[in-house]
Amino acid sequence: MTAERMKLQVVPLGSITIGPKSWRDSTVRSIRRAEQLLRQTRAGRPATCVQPRNYSASAGHKAKCSDNMQANEGRNKLPRSQTAKSTGMPVAPFPSSSLREQCAAASVAVASEYMRQVRDVEVQLRRQAGRVNQEVVKLEKEKGHLQKMLHSLQTSLEVNRRSSERRTKRPAFSETEKDGADYLLSLERRELNQLKRDLEGTLGSSQSQQQALVQSSKQLLQCAAERGRVLELLPLRGSTRGRGAATQTFSSADPFSPVTPECKQALELSASILSQSQLLRAKVREKVTSAIARQRERHLCVNDGLVKKIAETVSLEQSLTLTMAATWQAESRKQREVNCIRHSHGRAQGPESSDDFLSREKLNRPVVQVYHRHPGTLLPEAARLIQGSAVLRRCLESSENELLRLRGSRQRLTEELRCKRVAAQVDAAVVRMRRQQVDKRATPVLLQGAHARQLSCVR
Repeated sequence: MTAERMKLQVVPLGSITIGPKSWRDSTVRSIRRAEQLLRQTRAGRPATCVQPRNYSASAGHKAKCSDNMQANEGRNKLPRSQTAKSTGMPVAPFPSSSLREQCAAASVAVASEYMRQVRDVEVQLRRQAGRVNQEVVKLEKEKGHLQKMLHSLQTSLEVNRRSSERRTKRPAFSETEKDGADYLLSLERRELNQLKRDLEGTLGSSQSQQQALVQSSKQLLQCAAERGRVLELLPLRGSTRGRGAATQTFSSADPFSPVTPECKQALELSASILSQSQLLRAKVREKVTSAIARQRERHLCVNDGLVKKIAETVSLEQSLTLTMAATWQAESRKQREVNCIRHSHGRAQGPESSDDFLSREKLNRPVVQVYHRHPGTLLPEAARLIQGSAVLRRCLESSENELLRLRGSRQRLTEELRCKRVAAQVDAAVVRMRRQQVDKRATPVLLQGAHARQLSCVR
């Protein structure tokens, strides 16, 4: 009979007592203690799991052995509680002969599973870092559009300053007074400065967001490098559970688990920064498009105002030309009239020397002397000559004053016509300069269609 089939048999004590009672009681206690110890240690029972010593056994046999170990542990737990109730002592299972191989296989399985989970975490960290780097590139592109737009605004401000300076070079004081075109230029300058401040603030936010993205990418790569320190013996092929496993979300983090609190914090922070960056990119695109439309609208508004001012100046120039021509004709007629009045006044005065008087013009001629012999017979010739000469003198003075006024008015019209002509030339030069020096290349090419559509909607 083998040892495996042996069963523990208790020999009953004899009923005959010859020796002393204390001697018998001591022996009985020793026997009872030995029986209790035999029951607790389960001596004579077979091993729960026997594994061959060959370590290269199949994976199914290893899994079966591990399942048997877990089942034996579960079975051993039940009698242990019952034995604890009966004897008050724990019961330990009898170890198998392949315990070292089982422990090594279990350790390899745990390490492999840990390494696969770490590979999943590393893949997720590196993919998140890739998304962050792509977002950095996109944000850099939008920041380039923003910088181009700021350069365009700076060019527009310089054109506005040159336009204001050139309009101060108009000739007369009446032409240098503030008008609607100056008001439009001041509005454009205020609008461009406001847009510049707004876009500069957005550019600062973009730079800060880009630095946060770069820092998040570095943190993700550092965590991935730290997680990758246990992946030297894990093959790259078949180490992960597919693309879905790399994008999973880990709910819990433990310093000793594949997902450390640093990795979880880096992933959550990068996700938050990515969402903020996407919102900022949309905001930058919207602001740049709006700035292009507003800049274009103000530029066209100022140009239209200057063109209207040029048209108004040209219209006034034409009216001044017609009025000056009419004044010139009136001045010529008045000059002929003055010449006639001066000639009549000279004829009324008579010759300058008494030797040039004709006999019929002398007041002492014989007919007049004979007529003057009677009292009250004075001729009105002298009085009429004196009165006519005075009237002609007054008419001559009035006509000469009118001629001077006409001549002065014509000169003023000529000067104002020259000023209007020069002012129109200055405004036309300003319009040409504004149309030529606006750097269209400073506007982002991708936003040309967007701001054109928005400008059409505004119109």
